[in-house]
Amino acid sequence: MRSATATTGAGRCSRVSGMAIHPDLLEILACPVCKTPVELVKDGAGLRCGQCKRVYPVRDDIPIMLPEEATVEP
Repeated sequence: MRSATATTGAGRCSRVSGMAIHPDLLEILACPVCKTPVELVKDGAGLRCGQCKRVYPVRDDIPIMLPEEATVEP
């Protein structure tokens, strides 16, 4: 099992459960449906929109920000 760590600073990536997404990228990513900023889900397998509850998957460390690929949480 991999440990979850978060690092910040120039050139460093956030790593959650093996997923690496640069903090600068996280700052600019937004839900394509409602334009609300997204955040990492606890297990690091996706990015969640707090407003419309869509969760966009992350595959091979690449966020898939397509509405048709998202699941909607209850």
